[in-house]
Amino acid sequence: MSLADVIFTALGQIRSNKLRSFFTLLGIIVSVTFLVAVLAIIQGLNAYVKENIADAMIGANSFQVRRTPLNVARFVDEEVERMGRRPLISRGDAEAVRQAFPDAEAVSLQSGWPTPSADVTWRNRTVGDVLLFGVTAPHQIVQDYRLEQGRALSDVDITQRRPVAVLGPDLAEKLFETVDPIGQEVRIRGDLFEVIGVNATKGRVLGQSFDGYVLMPLTRFEMMFGRRATTTVSIKMRTAEEVATAIARAEEAMRMARGLRPGEPNNFALETSDALVDFWKTLTQLLFAIVPAIVSIGIVVGGIVIMNIMLMSVSERTHEIGIRKALGARAKDIENQFLAEAIALAFMGGFLGVAVGWLMAAAVAAASPLPTRVTWWSVAIALSLGAGVGIIFGVYPARRAARLDPIAAMRAE
Repeated sequence: MSLADVIFTALGQIRSNKLRSFFTLLGIIVSVTFLVAVLAIIQGLNAYVKENIADAMIGANSFQVRRTPLNVARFVDEEVERMGRRPLISRGDAEAVRQAFPDAEAVSLQSGWPTPSADVTWRNRTVGDVLLFGVTAPHQIVQDYRLEQGRALSDVDITQRRPVAVLGPDLAEKLFETVDPIGQEVRIRGDLFEVIGVNATKGRVLGQSFDGYVLMPLTRFEMMFGRRATTTVSIKMRTAEEVATAIARAEEAMRMARGLRPGEPNNFALETSDALVDFWKTLTQLLFAIVPAIVSIGIVVGGIVIMNIMLMSVSERTHEIGIRKALGARAKDIENQFLAEAIALAFMGGFLGVAVGWLMAAAVAAASPLPTRVTWWSVAIALSLGAGVGIIFGVYPARRAARLDPIAAMRAE
């Protein structure tokens, strides 16, 4: 028999036993659907963290000089305690870094963790738990903020500790609605701040907004809250290609500013948005370990179902096999026919599982803030698993059919 004959015969058998074929496919469909949908969510979240959250928190083409790394959880307790004794990032540190980067697009100093929050009040309206950030003037450039109204913070605002603020668009909308916010005064922790600007929206990330905040001069912030434990210096380069070499320059500038000798470890951290992405990926590694284990169980169950159905098919078609052999069919032809049926069933299960998983991922993205991204390699894995199950679990029934004695087979009813 030619390959085409083998394939057409296998598909004909599947088509003539639709209900049995469907239940045979069900285990593989469910397993592959779960695999594609879960991997789509994980890949979507990874991409979203890289493209949105990381850049929103650190800024595109930017890196930070920090007291401690972003991912402190990867260190043992002794290292965390040692980091807690590191000196705070000072104005002198920031100035040393700024002087080392005359070619940078912007260098800013900003308050860090713990970030305070407070009620912001205008007349009889109050918005609670608004995040407050103390920043220097270049922060607007580092974080890629665009002004929607008014002006940004200036160096004069910083120097004179002026009680002025730039609001996030969500906060401005909730407080002022149709009223022009520029020039209005809001109350924060008992102090009055003049609204000098409103930033344009950055959108929502996983259902959470990055647009509800107050930016105030760092000097005024420190009058109210003191210095933060993780005050950071942010450096924004003009292109992404410049960041790697800029980090080395920043390290050298910080070591010289702090008088560190050769061989002494850094008492500061240099972080890019990749640190956030790496931290997120460590959280998703557990899912990547669990998902294949769960899917493999379903795939094995689906394969056992295929093998049992194929063995049942061999028993039901024993007489047919005997006739085929009597007419000249070789053992290899019989084996190929049953193996082709098993592979076709498994491949169809994989294909349908991919389709259903793709639709499920799209439904999750449409009905929730979770982003999804179906990648080509997850589809390839799903289809390969389907075909592989057909081969592995189809070999035994196919060989059993091929080894039947034609005379004994023809006697079977």
